[in-house]
Amino acid sequence: MGFTCGIVGLPNVGKSTLFNAITASRAEASNYPFCTIDPNVGVVVVPDARVERLAEIVNPAKTIPTTLEFLDIAGLVKGASKGEGLGNQFLSHIRNVDAIAHVVRCFEDPNVVHVDGSVDPARDIEVVETELILKDLETVERKQTDAERRAKGGEKLAKAEVELFRRLGSELSSGKLAHYFSISDDEERNWLYDAHLLTNKPVLYVCNVREDEVHTETAHVQRVRAIAAREDAKVIVISAAVEAEVAELPREEQPGFLQGLGLNESGLNKVIRAGYELLDLVTFFTVGPKEVHAWTVKNGSTVQESAGIIHSDFEKGFIRAEVMKYADFDRCGSEQLLREKGLLHTVGKEYLTEDGDIVFVRFNV
Repeated sequence: MGFTCGIVGLPNVGKSTLFNAITASRAEASNYPFCTIDPNVGVVVVPDARVERLAEIVNPAKTIPTTLEFLDIAGLVKGASKGEGLGNQFLSHIRNVDAIAHVVRCFEDPNVVHVDGSVDPARDIEVVETELILKDLETVERKQTDAERRAKGGEKLAKAEVELFRRLGSELSSGKLAHYFSISDDEERNWLYDAHLLTNKPVLYVCNVREDEVHTETAHVQRVRAIAAREDAKVIVISAAVEAEVAELPREEQPGFLQGLGLNESGLNKVIRAGYELLDLVTFFTVGPKEVHAWTVKNGSTVQESAGIIHSDFEKGFIRAEVMKYADFDRCGSEQLLREKGLLHTVGKEYLTEDGDIVFVRFNV
């Protein structure tokens, strides 16, 4: 699994339409708030030409690309943190995702009602962020109360934990996101991580525009970019309507359709690319006659940690790994030629896995 992304936003911003398009699922999408009652889950294949090329060279029995999981979470409204619009139920689903794709309506259409009566991206973003902050405040208050109880019981580090959550609560109350909260050491980092705060998730803003505005930097999109710049978040611009049309076409016809609209890639590819950058992910491969398999890990992961993604025994009994670079394998066309040219390297457990590495793990359990 590459990463899990929760799609959030106000009702009627195009979330479910986008979800349907990028996962080729058929979640209900209609011009009414709360038509999505449970988070729809969709798993999509990450398009990667390297997987196809490796399969072409090796001719394995099967090919397994890496995947992404999307959760379409029902539209949030003011008061969601207090249960308005079924909000509590849906806010809890966000805790389990790696990143948030915040879909923002950046198009005018009198036929699609807006829950607040007008299109205003800045206001819409503030509504969603406020509800996430309010929910996080509840969590922080519970964490602080628990730490205070343990501090009274004499637990050594509990007082420091109380102080951390007191500071964090003050920051959240002033409207700041937990993602930008300053921590001083690993202990604080662990406490913050264990809280699973909603506003500590990296955010990708997805500006949903009309089909004829995909090449235009509209005023609505500019407002979203200004907010994202302040938050150090990423922004992509797509048309959910276009993505829905693309999803209905046979795969071989999709590139031509996109080119006809002046687009080089689909919205799905934009989301994947931005998501990988947002979470700082890399892809490595295992290659053999049985299968070519793509795997995703955090950038900076050791080869031993990467081996654990393949199988826990590989990490536990790790001895060494043999590593080839995709570019070398592509150029040489065989492992044998790579060996002859001295392009296959033996590395230890501290080696950091790089994007495009082809890894053979040696282990003993």
